[in-house]
Amino acid sequence: MTGYLSTACGPDGHCITCSDQATPMRVVGAGGAGLAFCTDAGGNASEVEVTLVNDVVQGDLLLVHAGVAIARLPAEGSP
Repeated sequence: MTGYLSTACGPDGHCITCSDQATPMRVVGAGGAGLAFCTDAGGNASEVEVTLVNDVVQGDLLLVHAGVAIARLPAEGSP
């Protein structure tokens, strides 16, 4: 082995492992096997694991952390 893994976060001071950062993402299609294709507000697409929120459909808004949907957000305009 030629080196060691860093024990510190990146230059911006946080990383996906130790941050509590989650991103709202919109479901744009089913991926099968507990997965869905989603986009964020900037149009960036990714495959998201959705088994924690169950029964997602196109148009659902999810809160996603580290590629895993952790909550379903209320539909826009709902109380």
